[in-house]
Amino acid sequence: MTSSLPFPSTAADPPGPPANRPGLAAADGTTNGLDREAAELGPGGDLAPEADPEAYRRRMERRRDVQRRRVGERTLEKGLVLVFTGEGKGKTTAALGLVLRTLGHGEGVAVVQFIKGGWHPGEARALAVFADALRWHALGEGFTWETQDRERDRQLVRQAWTCSLDYLADPGRKLVVLDEENVAMKLGYLACSEVLAGLEQRPPLTHVALTGRGAPAALIERADLVTEMRMLRHPFREQGVKAQPGIEY
Repeated sequence: MTSSLPFPSTAADPPGPPANRPGLAAADGTTNGLDREAAELGPGGDLAPEADPEAYRRRMERRRDVQRRRVGERTLEKGLVLVFTGEGKGKTTAALGLVLRTLGHGEGVAVVQFIKGGWHPGEARALAVFADALRWHALGEGFTWETQDRERDRQLVRQAWTCSLDYLADPGRKLVVLDEENVAMKLGYLACSEVLAGLEQRPPLTHVALTGRGAPAALIERADLVTEMRMLRHPFREQGVKAQPGIEY
């Protein structure tokens, strides 16, 4: 079976703003041109309709050409605001993956943990080998039901935010992780407007990742990347499994 999809054009992309270029998202979030063609060609494997090996090869050859052109037209480089939120597990884990990746490229990183601080996470110990390339601050004292002191919690959040502002303005930090800051905003200890203003103090190529449940709408609107973790199953709720080293901390 062969496909009826047209071969991609080899003509140069038309001039105009990014929203009008073939592969980039339009203002309403839809895609056109190369992005649409990539979706139509698909990822291959058993999802492709061709049974004949040669027809499949031709489809994947076209897919490779489209992908190379899509990658080639993305030329913008900027510091990103990345938000990891939602009820599911993995928000801090995702941010720490960025930490490890950034350190691996020889860049400086800072991690400021809001709320957390009542325990010593394994990742902080493991990443200690990076010495001054990584600055790690756990400035909370635990969950609200453990601390039971609203004003003390508020004070610690303010301390963590002051520390965060120093790192956000530091050109020596390629990535700043504000862990559980979404929760600090959700609890009313930190205004979203203040956070948004602080994010604008970053050097142009500094990335910042904010984690925690309940990210406010204004932050989501400002962010360049937002991932919402959705819980489908959890061993704590369904099986009574306690928090374990290497999984939760």
